[in-house]
Amino acid sequence: MAQGFLTHLAGDAIEVRSAGSAPGDSLNPAAVEAMAELGIDITDQTPKILTPDAVETSTIVITMGCGDTCPYFPGVDYRDWKLDDPAGKGVDAVRPIRDEIRTRIEALIAELLPDR
Repeated sequence: MAQGFLTHLAGDAIEVRSAGSAPGDSLNPAAVEAMAELGIDITDQTPKILTPDAVETSTIVITMGCGDTCPYFPGVDYRDWKLDDPAGKGVDAVRPIRDEIRTRIEALIAELLPDR
């Protein structure tokens, strides 16, 4: 959902990568539905494993509870967002998570692109 919002709201102005320390086999259908409600199609995405190279070459890494399993590199700006895990939840439970992610993404965009 974070990648969907960032891509939708910032376009090509910010390079976005999305991966997880223990990604599922497929996208969460409730997350897909919740994003579609806002006109954001994330169905072209697939869960990917977080690689050290992806972290090392990033300026900012947003984590969502990966803790010690996430690769660490000095000089990379790490930010851990404490959010409920939408895994296994229905769309009604995913909507508030989606909305919190949107709020955080909007703040991140404002920080990274202040003239926007």
